[in-house]
Amino acid sequence: MKRMLKVGLLLGILAAWLPAQETGEKSQPAAAPKQTSPDQIRVRVEVVNVPMTVTDKKNRMVLDLTKGDFRVLEDGQPQTIRYFSRETDLPLRIGLLIDTSNSIRDRLHFEQEAAIDFLDAAVRPGRDLAFVVAFDVEPQLVADYTDNIEKLSDGIRGLQAGGVTSMYDAIYFSCKEKMLFFPPPEPYLRRVMIVVSDGEDNQSEHTREEALAMAQRAEVTIYAISTNRTGMPSRGDKVLRRLAEETGGRAFFPFESSELATNFQEIAHELRSQYSLAYVSTNPARDGTFRNITIEPLDKGLHIRAKPGYFAPSQ
Repeated sequence: MKRMLKVGLLLGILAAWLPAQETGEKSQPAAAPKQTSPDQIRVRVEVVNVPMTVTDKKNRMVLDLTKGDFRVLEDGQPQTIRYFSRETDLPLRIGLLIDTSNSIRDRLHFEQEAAIDFLDAAVRPGRDLAFVVAFDVEPQLVADYTDNIEKLSDGIRGLQAGGVTSMYDAIYFSCKEKMLFFPPPEPYLRRVMIVVSDGEDNQSEHTREEALAMAQRAEVTIYAISTNRTGMPSRGDKVLRRLAEETGGRAFFPFESSELATNFQEIAHELRSQYSLAYVSTNPARDGTFRNITIEPLDKGLHIRAKPGYFAPSQ
């Protein structure tokens, strides 16, 4: 009888222990759904957002198009446009990068005032945010994200010229540290970078390709304004043009300092006159590769300026 009681007691303990083990084993995978970030990342990267500017043969912006006027290809494969709108109201995140090396010493004051006027026109309080980075020997954040024009202006007016040029480091730093990730609640933000420089980098630790890749990963559109006043195309001008073209932006080459303000005004106007389309990629691989985007207008007389691709998510 005692032996039977001992056996029964052991079986009872074993029965109580097994469900506890089973519950414990299940509790580990059950904890995964509590981590919302993987779901958020998946949603963000599956939907490919493409801001774009459309102009006609006379370089005038065309503002009355619909998604039926375009065809989208990713790596040559047709994609279905899921969302399309004229984006005049999306929040802007603006990075203003100003070259303060010795090469622009005689033009710095005019550039400062033109940059301040641009921010005053482009930044909507309560909606948009901007930051300012100066670069010579190394990039320096002189005004962090804010919609306060006075704070931005104070940072710009405090700039002083001197030293060599580290433009690639400034772009890399700004994209990685200030523009790469934004948490909810805003699902999508237009990230814009204006680079005012002669493009002649002679100090950076990062290469041009590293800076460009980081801008593409951060989905940043680069607008470049050259400070080259020689009247002759330079290597720096070619660099600025490539940075802009490879991110869907535009490069400006003003000959006179007075033209700089006009260029800033054109950028501000363009930011309020773009379209935005989005599609869900038919390629589900999370392989971190660069995927090429081609947007074809049905009207062959139109010209589209948009980013040429994006980096797929990695595991």
